[in-house]
Amino acid sequence: MRSLHLEQHRTDRIGWLRAAVLGANDGIVSTASLVVGVAASHAATSEVLVAGVAGLVAGAMSMAAGEYVSVSSQADTERADLERERQELVTDSQSEHEELAAIYVKRGLDAELAKQVAAQLMAHDALGAHARDELGISEMTTARPIQAAFASAATFAVGAAMPLLTALVTKSAFLIPVVIATSILFLALLGGFGAHAGGAPVVKGAFRVTFWGALAMALTAGVGAVFGAAV
Repeated sequence: MRSLHLEQHRTDRIGWLRAAVLGANDGIVSTASLVVGVAASHAATSEVLVAGVAGLVAGAMSMAAGEYVSVSSQADTERADLERERQELVTDSQSEHEELAAIYVKRGLDAELAKQVAAQLMAHDALGAHARDELGISEMTTARPIQAAFASAATFAVGAAMPLLTALVTKSAFLIPVVIATSILFLALLGGFGAHAGGAPVVKGAFRVTFWGALAMALTAGVGAVFGAAV
């Protein structure tokens, strides 16, 4: 007897994975850049740490608020589309059946079979069928504002803590190169983890995250050095 083959897909991770990677990446890059920029202005270590902690708190709250607002807007749009579809199913069910059948024809079914499939799916769950096949809304990809907000805030704080802890245990004379080097390592690990969790090439994901993070830190260090010297 053949065993049942259960496929494992990663699509259900899209919501939290995107928010988590974005939050951690932003936490590492923004805080490391802030630490490096302030340190490059010849500030004392205590001032560097204060600026970093302030950046961690402000960044985490900003990420949470930004994710909640943006994903809530997506959720509002989804609800509005679903409500409109619900009304159309009540007032003009035949046109909705024809619309769904036309979608299946475009996907490769012949017209008669498409009508039968549309009829059976609508008899089972008309709104669900239109949400999935007409609007592209499914349980796996639907917007979850609270989940996105908490994931972004938490991972931002974790990411931001890494360069801060590095700065805390590093002598001021070596602070800039050590924070940059360790942050690049953290970014590479994050990029590799995110790519692995999403089923993408690990090396490509690690390089992509590392490149842009290193560029941000280099630019910030340059700004800190220029304006710090000018002052």
